[in-house]
Amino acid sequence: MDYQKLFDARISKEFVSAWRGAGKKALGVVCCHVPQEILHSADILPIRLRATDCNDYSEAEVWMSSFSCSFAKSILQYFIDGVYELDGLVTSDGCMQAVRIYDNWRAYTKKSGKEQTLIEIGAPRMNSATTKAYYKEELKILAGELEKLTGNKITDEKLLKSIETYNEARRLVKQVLELQKAENPVITGAEALTIMLSENNMPIEEYIELLKAFLADVPNRKPVTGHRARLMIIGSALDNPKYIEAIENKGGLVVADTLCLGSMAFGDELIVDKTDVLGSIANYYLDRIVCPRMIDNRDALHDFIVKRAVEYKVDGLLYQKMQNCECWGGENTFLEPALKEAGVPILYLEREEKLANIGQLEIRAEAFIEMVEKEG
Repeated sequence: MDYQKLFDARISKEFVSAWRGAGKKALGVVCCHVPQEILHSADILPIRLRATDCNDYSEAEVWMSSFSCSFAKSILQYFIDGVYELDGLVTSDGCMQAVRIYDNWRAYTKKSGKEQTLIEIGAPRMNSATTKAYYKEELKILAGELEKLTGNKITDEKLLKSIETYNEARRLVKQVLELQKAENPVITGAEALTIMLSENNMPIEEYIELLKAFLADVPNRKPVTGHRARLMIIGSALDNPKYIEAIENKGGLVVADTLCLGSMAFGDELIVDKTDVLGSIANYYLDRIVCPRMIDNRDALHDFIVKRAVEYKVDGLLYQKMQNCECWGGENTFLEPALKEAGVPILYLEREEKLANIGQLEIRAEAFIEMVEKEG
């Protein structure tokens, strides 16, 4: 089976058009605190929204605050431009930028007379029995709205089937990530991110089949050699492999990440209590570590990052931060001592969605690689 679609990071309408052409619904998803299993169980195609290759968000900037991040503005711009042709949007208040996409798209569609199905759910920022109960109720409301939209009843049986489908994808992606532990992996960091981003273009079942084909072909792939440093990348939403390519062109091989559009979008398997399926989904999405949005898991996040850096034997860590990023804006202040104690050098990089400063990125990345080479 040809798996080359895994290596195409461009935003594609192919599967969405076919899905909607069959009379089914496709909804955009902003933030990883919207459980895609619930949409899937209603026979809805969930498309995690991104802004890859958006170079001009001037019209979206008219609608959104100047303090909104360029990732959010670019997603709104893609809605306005018709890059995304969907039946609506589901978001959570994972961060305030996600909410701004929701608010402004609702206002834009109302003004243009093209109102859509727009749903926002609340995702608590603390993890407790009370917040999980609240989040479960939010998911019930979401399920009810999706049932109205599609006419499809969301049952425990359907949810269990969807959970197992997504768990299979998680297991396969974990196998891809394991490849990066090798001294000379058979994929680059840019390729690994592209593989994970491509899931947002297609039905999960298609993605699973492509992953299986790729993994079956791994023995035929040539190892990546000649790199000068093993690096890990963390921070704000990063949806453009060209950013990592620029770093790798200077001799740094990115072998690990904790990106919300990368490895953290998959994570560990969702364990189900069959007596409370929806509660299991609520527990999973609040328990899992994704980013610094949760008030009470900062230490766990820092520990996770350090352990992954050690596990993947990285020589240095790249902390990239989007301008006006609410979640990752100042997290380096808390994270740096843990990395220093583990002996992991760190490079701070500020960026925008548009890759306008690649030259500067290459210069700073090369200097950092030289530094860790000497220290090594």
